[in-house]
Amino acid sequence: MGNDALSAETETAPPVDYRAVQQSEEFQRLRSRHRRFVFPVLAACLVWYFAYVLLAGYAHDFMSTPVFGSVNVAILLGLAQVVTTFAVTTWYVRYANKELDPIAEEIRDEIETGATFTAEEATR
Repeated sequence: MGNDALSAETETAPPVDYRAVQQSEEFQRLRSRHRRFVFPVLAACLVWYFAYVLLAGYAHDFMSTPVFGSVNVAILLGLAQVVTTFAVTTWYVRYANKELDPIAEEIRDEIETGATFTAEEATR
């Protein structure tokens, strides 16, 4: 019952040469795909965020323009910031599930099965 967990902890996995994994073609492909998505989206989100902050700080007349009732442009743009956050998160999760996770699983499976170089094999 409780001994299963103890026996799992005492089993030692073979040592893995993580530098070899990091330098592998699969890992480089994973890192490249991740960066190709994250950096442009991050840049666009930062521009959108700073535009909102600058408008709020310096364009009082524009931001206080009423849209309907007591709702003005500033409130709508602020809500758009929240919507953008959820949209980008959803977009990234879908992208990761489709493009990143299969490669990461492949790398993990290679490590777990010992298909990549271990530290012992690298010293031979």
